[in-house]
Amino acid sequence: MRLFNFVSIKLCLCLIVGIVLGFYFGVAPLFPLLAMLLFFPILFWLHKWQSREGFPYFEITTALITISLGMYVVAMAMATNLENHYSQHDFEKERVWHLKVREVLKPNPFSQRYVTKVLSWDEENVIGKLLLSLPVDSIGSKLRVDDEIHVLSTAEAIRPPLNPHQFDYKDYLRKQAIYHQIRTTQNAVILDSNPSHTLLGLASNAREHIISKLKKERFGVEELSVIQALLLGQRDDISESTYTDYKNAGAVHILAVSGLHVGILLLLLQFLLSPLERFPKGKTLKLLLVVLLLWSYAFVAGLSPSIVRAVTMFSFLAYAMHLNRPTNSFNIIALSMLFILLIQPLFLFQVGFQMSYAAVFAIVWVYPKLQRFWFPENVIVRKVWQLLSVSVAAQLGVLPISLFYFHQFPALFFVSNLLIIPFLGLILGMGILIIALSLLNQLPAFLVEGYNWVIKMMNSIVNWVARKEGFIIKDIPFDSVQLVLGYLTIIFLVVFLSRPKRKTALLLFGGILTLQAWGIWNQFELKHKESLILVHKSQNTILLHQTGDILQIYTQDTLNVDRIVNDYSVAERIQQLSKNQLQNSYFLNQKKLYVMDSFGLYPINKDLDFLLLTQSPKINLERLLDSIQPKMVLADGSNYRSYAIRWEKTCAQKEIPFHYTGEKGYFSFNLE
Repeated sequence: MRLFNFVSIKLCLCLIVGIVLGFYFGVAPLFPLLAMLLFFPILFWLHKWQSREGFPYFEITTALITISLGMYVVAMAMATNLENHYSQHDFEKERVWHLKVREVLKPNPFSQRYVTKVLSWDEENVIGKLLLSLPVDSIGSKLRVDDEIHVLSTAEAIRPPLNPHQFDYKDYLRKQAIYHQIRTTQNAVILDSNPSHTLLGLASNAREHIISKLKKERFGVEELSVIQALLLGQRDDISESTYTDYKNAGAVHILAVSGLHVGILLLLLQFLLSPLERFPKGKTLKLLLVVLLLWSYAFVAGLSPSIVRAVTMFSFLAYAMHLNRPTNSFNIIALSMLFILLIQPLFLFQVGFQMSYAAVFAIVWVYPKLQRFWFPENVIVRKVWQLLSVSVAAQLGVLPISLFYFHQFPALFFVSNLLIIPFLGLILGMGILIIALSLLNQLPAFLVEGYNWVIKMMNSIVNWVARKEGFIIKDIPFDSVQLVLGYLTIIFLVVFLSRPKRKTALLLFGGILTLQAWGIWNQFELKHKESLILVHKSQNTILLHQTGDILQIYTQDTLNVDRIVNDYSVAERIQQLSKNQLQNSYFLNQKKLYVMDSFGLYPINKDLDFLLLTQSPKINLERLLDSIQPKMVLADGSNYRSYAIRWEKTCAQKEIPFHYTGEKGYFSFNLE
């Protein structure tokens, strides 16, 4: 492909390979650093002596250096192999941690969470990042970015998911170089009165100041929450129903300040500052002002990772527009990605980063082809077609990622985009004007009412689209292999439509055939699968028995199982569900399982294979074990934790295996 003629694209792909290898193999930074020091003299020698027609030793050496660089930067970002990282020392004993707040996370009903940077412990300098969890209102008011605190506590590992196919929060944080957390109370926290200030903290304070100004105006509650998300990237106040509407309408990207917003802002600035081109050096001055204003907006929006990523990318694109060389678009996109990953290599594993670049790449590649495919003469039809082409190209770019992570597809995405995106430039422009006037205390009431009405109309349109539930395809099973094959098929489709030849047709046919073959293989494997799983659920007992694509659910409370069952059903491609009341006794392929509930009734038969304790039965477990002699004891989330801890000690004395789902997660029975 001609794309690989660009050096930046080759280097970017090599850097990505290095980052992936370094992350998943845990390579220490010393090894790639030594590799780079070894390869650089070879590269210098090859540059002087390699002939153009010979074997590409120079190119291969450059690729190896770039791969080593990727491994080095990700090792430095993860930092666990560095001597001064807290994990290299005894961090599990109680210490006085000196922490600096770097990010305020969305709170849950029980706790407020923060991403913190470790400055020191016990007056000893160490580095790293920790998740800090405090009870709601434990320190009067929530902490802010740049606050520094001293905490007397121990660091504990972040728990992995307790149920199959559940969202892995531990892995999500690991991809942000966060491996442990501190959970503490007000008594263990001392807030510093004079913390040091950073640019990130100043930006966060500026955003909070703007939000406080907007809250004084007469905006509706829902409208204000959308305005905060739309303009400032602050989504904490958005209600669950409003967010669900935007997600189901395929318009959730509007609520995240990212590539779409910055791209529209770039076009607005290009238009407003175009008169400068008439002056000497006007184009250069225009470029400098555009980049400066983009970064000013990023500062106002709090310098969140998504906005920094988007502004960096579009700063490079602004330079490409300054050069007026459209063929450089791919080159500029690759350069921006290369620059971002060198500074923040772990961005590669964030969904927002993946979707942003997939959408931009698809727009740059697919949109021109759609315009060449059909160019209407009518101006109105042409504008609608252009907007539809952008939406289709972007959706095509993010489709496999969206299916892989979110398992749903809003079929009416183009309707919400056609109705909202044409006016998004006006909405953003009005919003920035409102922010400026609000800061100057000069915001007129008619502008507040008008903007409130505009946002209310946008919410109504999104709600109308979202209520067309027949066009929202949910619970689509899509694994990592389908992700790769899906992208290959899309690439072959675009290549075939661009150059409909026999070779490209064969590639497209091969991609579709491989994708279908993988689906058939999954169905074949599914038909021969049988499993029985005890999952973890507070105040409930749930057994999942899968036979092929049929799932039998045995539970005490049939109304309190939906989330767990839905996650499992999507991942396992379940087609048929049935809920059954939990019984006391089961036979599992000649193995006996007895379920003891709060009544504490002893089983009739002895020599059990499995004893499952539920609902905290008040029993003498030692006497029970001597009586029925089970081979294994299980306890689930319906029991008090204190009971489970006591039972575990008793089983250890009796040398009987014990499994508590609250600590070890779900239990899978061996049915062979």
